[in-house]
Amino acid sequence: MIRSGALIAILPCNDLDASERFYNRLGFARPDSDRPAPGEPNTYRMLSNPQGGSLHLTDAVEGWLTPGRNPFGLYLYVEDVDAAAQEFQQTPEDKPWGMYEFALSDPDETLVRVGWPTRLRAGS
Repeated sequence: MIRSGALIAILPCNDLDASERFYNRLGFARPDSDRPAPGEPNTYRMLSNPQGGSLHLTDAVEGWLTPGRNPFGLYLYVEDVDAAAQEFQQTPEDKPWGMYEFALSDPDETLVRVGWPTRLRAGS
């Protein structure tokens, strides 16, 4: 459900299928009802997760995303950072800025940080 005032990133991607698979691993999916009919363009993907997060993926303009120079970044707040980290074989840690997090790159080298405030973690 979209809420008034929601702000959703539209992320340019060189390979929409690879990007969609990556974000599926972070819990984002596209409902079958949002998939185009066979033969229709499939150049825009609206993904969401059960917690109300949304991310839109679109075809990047040719030459826009240069390997090693992607300026985009995303931050995903999840309570169970450890489970998300395990999916990607990462090790989260408490950061000086008060977050328990890990970082990785998507297929287009977009920085994706996944974390939760240290002060809100169980046992903190």
